[in-house]
Amino acid sequence: MYRTHSNGELNASNINQQVTLSGWVQKIRNKGFMVWVDLRDRYGITQLIFDEERTPKAMMETAAKLGREFVIQVSGTVIERESKNSKMATGDIELLVSEITILNESLTPPFTIEDETDGGEDLRMKYRYLDIRRNPVRENLIFRHKVTMAVRNFLSEKNFVEVETPYLIKSTPEGARDFVVPSRMNEGQFYALPQSPQTFKQLLMVGGMDKYFQIVKCFRDEDLRADRQPEFTQIDCEMAFIDQEDILNTFEGLTRHLLQEINGVTLETFPRMTYDEAMQKYGNDKPDIRFGMEFGELNEVAQHKDFGVFNQAELVVGIAVPGGNAYTRKEIDKLIDWVKRPQVGALGMVYSRCNDDGTYKSSVDKFYDQEDLAKWAEVTGAQKGDLICVLSGAKNKVRAQLSALRMELAERLGLRKADEFAPLWVIDFPLLEWDEDTQRYHAMHHPFTSPKPGQLALLETNPGDVKANAYDLVLNGNEIGGGSIRIHDKKTQALMFDYLGFTPEEAKAQFGFLMDAFQYGAPPHGGLAFGLDRLVAILGGQETIRDFIAFPKNNSGRDVMIDAPAPIDNAQLEELSLQLNIKS
Repeated sequence: MYRTHSNGELNASNINQQVTLSGWVQKIRNKGFMVWVDLRDRYGITQLIFDEERTPKAMMETAAKLGREFVIQVSGTVIERESKNSKMATGDIELLVSEITILNESLTPPFTIEDETDGGEDLRMKYRYLDIRRNPVRENLIFRHKVTMAVRNFLSEKNFVEVETPYLIKSTPEGARDFVVPSRMNEGQFYALPQSPQTFKQLLMVGGMDKYFQIVKCFRDEDLRADRQPEFTQIDCEMAFIDQEDILNTFEGLTRHLLQEINGVTLETFPRMTYDEAMQKYGNDKPDIRFGMEFGELNEVAQHKDFGVFNQAELVVGIAVPGGNAYTRKEIDKLIDWVKRPQVGALGMVYSRCNDDGTYKSSVDKFYDQEDLAKWAEVTGAQKGDLICVLSGAKNKVRAQLSALRMELAERLGLRKADEFAPLWVIDFPLLEWDEDTQRYHAMHHPFTSPKPGQLALLETNPGDVKANAYDLVLNGNEIGGGSIRIHDKKTQALMFDYLGFTPEEAKAQFGFLMDAFQYGAPPHGGLAFGLDRLVAILGGQETIRDFIAFPKNNSGRDVMIDAPAPIDNAQLEELSLQLNIKS
């Protein structure tokens, strides 16, 4: 056998035992008459010792040839270590080597295989298989495994059944762009890779599988960022004969279970907030409620003077930054520059200092007196020592801008603590949202989402006011899951397609299979999908998902390790009846 023990399990109880170990050479310290080697595998490190007095000469010569990341097998006697290392699980012992076999040599790695490495992100992604040998990456992948096992165990105990759905499906016009796959056997026709198993899980409900889940790969051909990849993993779930309350209670339970099982954190409450309230208080639909800085709308107390910037604005809104009065003028100017960046898009920022003596000093003292500024403080909840930051403009734009500023300030103030968890249900989303480019309504979630009970008639008169029977689960300012109660009858689904601009022919061509299924006794049903990559990262105390994915893509959607995507052979193109038109 290659090993009798792992490199992380030997301790003082194994002294005088004969053992065999295998692994990678982490470090070598060669004193000539004595060589120490740190041998590593995924379980830990064991120190090997080669001693010219106790080790055969041939073994000493072999030890002298070792290099970093050589794969070796050694046998020997476990002995007590003279200089113990309390930071290592195996720090009380070492292995006096009597036999050594080099299983494979290694080139010198392009970066050090240690917790603190000298390799940049691009280099480590190119040699990801080496990066995985590092403790932080390996532990992240093991952590992901623990989360997925906890999910599977919880859902299985609740009588959910894991069912696999197809990866080669039909392209649909709603949602993000599809990745398409040409069919060789059906010339000129294409499959799409699924953005979610949405219609299949609904068909499973029609089929009587009343509790379904799947940990599934999904694909979206859209621009990337730190928390988005072209291929991602969902915990996809659906239930029949339920209402919204059943869904929320079930997946509160799953989230509680994960936080307790994985993080040792017990959560008492899962507050709920409507979409409208989230937008008004925080400027986005996934607010981080671990800290305050709620928005204060200032129109009534700021639009009565001659300050044209505020008077012409649809919304004047501010936040109180705790302790912000300590900022210097230079630091405040940098904040103003920050909100004026193209990524945020504000034209400027007004501020008011809340002095310790109860007075106020603002950047618009020419227009506002102490009584006015005191009202600003009252509306925003500012206290002595705080700084009030105020933005103004079109309602939707200014809320998004102030939301970005709120999150940036919270980051700078250390208010977004990785070991604190604050879940939140956001409910009552708009069913439809207006798109200026296409001049028509689009489904805010997807076209299978049911309106709130009693609101279907509003589609005729005020479609923008209709609320969806939909919900998102937010954790620490990140959407970790979302879902809805689905439409389950053909008539309502046809009506929804009509309001979304589908002709009856288009609806039948795209989703006829689903509408046909609804005619055969479809039960009331709904579900939710968690983004597993994001969930794992947050539970792991981070918000960037890449380090929790074994082989991630970069920001351009490329796998730099295998160099994909890549051109394909002309013969393959011809076989697929494709012609490549490349613009020079």
